[in-house]
Amino acid sequence: MDKKTIAVLFGGRSGEYDVSLNSAAAVIEHLDPAKYDLVLIGITREGAWLGYGGSIEDIRQDRWHIHPSCRPSFLSPSREVQGLVELVGTEFRVTPVDVVFPVLHGKYGEDGTLQGLLELSGIPFVGCGMLSSALCMDKELAHQLVQAAGIGTPSSFTMNKNEDIEARLSEAQALGFPLFVKPARSGSSLGITKVNNMEELAAGIETAFGHDNKVVIEENIDGFEVGCAVLGNSDPLIGVVDEIELQGSFFDYAEKYTLAHSKIHLPARIDEETADRVKETARSIYRILGCRGLARVDMFLADDGRIVFNEVNTIPGFTSSSRYPSMLQASGLSYSHILDKLLELAAAADRE
Repeated sequence: MDKKTIAVLFGGRSGEYDVSLNSAAAVIEHLDPAKYDLVLIGITREGAWLGYGGSIEDIRQDRWHIHPSCRPSFLSPSREVQGLVELVGTEFRVTPVDVVFPVLHGKYGEDGTLQGLLELSGIPFVGCGMLSSALCMDKELAHQLVQAAGIGTPSSFTMNKNEDIEARLSEAQALGFPLFVKPARSGSSLGITKVNNMEELAAGIETAFGHDNKVVIEENIDGFEVGCAVLGNSDPLIGVVDEIELQGSFFDYAEKYTLAHSKIHLPARIDEETADRVKETARSIYRILGCRGLARVDMFLADDGRIVFNEVNTIPGFTSSSRYPSMLQASGLSYSHILDKLLELAAAADRE
């Protein structure tokens, strides 16, 4: 069997750079060298693309970009090239690539920006396409589309940076406290605050505008959060449902990566009928937003029994202990099998 050349992208300019390094290190470790030749491309915090030939541990420790193997590199947008272009000495060298595996989270990696480049290049890639990635990243637009399809979403309104904040505060009061203030296009709960009064609301809006020029102000849903790992294209597999048990006010960035005061229950502490409803809702959301390959669909199970959409992560955390692979592993798939399937799906999506 001919080995496929897989380009793994990691790092990036978002606030989730460190998360990407850990996710990518796990992916690289579990890609079978008997099946795949790997081409590693790191993107620095400043946005420089560098071909990399060092150790996985140097990626985890963020030492990769000072390794002597690093060389200026980029994926060509030209369909005549379809590969990695590297500057070696004074010459450019081209390495053909069969599939790109982006392991980048947040802005410029998960928001359709990179996916647009890959669609131009014609190289098959793992995950959602440009439009779906952009829609899922934008909390306002994702909620509007899902709500239009008849699935519940939290009551909310959106503010832009050039608006008069004072004129919109009455809308927030109408929603009732507590409220969540969220950058419309940010991941890992970066810039999100839970607010309990008008003073905290004003501060939360300022914090959110530090991450995006559009902010969503959203009602609190009484209940708890559940998640679904979705794997596939037109007929996706849904993993075992998990549940977030909160001890603090909400599942913020620190809690997501330390679980200092929270706990993930896998499977979720819900009955089989409710789990099936959650899975079918996740499947519907996945299709409504045009997802393919993979995504983690997060929802609230409200105290009154309603399923309420929260968000979709099109490139979820991918360490061996992250929620997405854990839910699929609980369904009987090994981590390596998940990666193999994602690469197969990328090639299949390119033929559809």
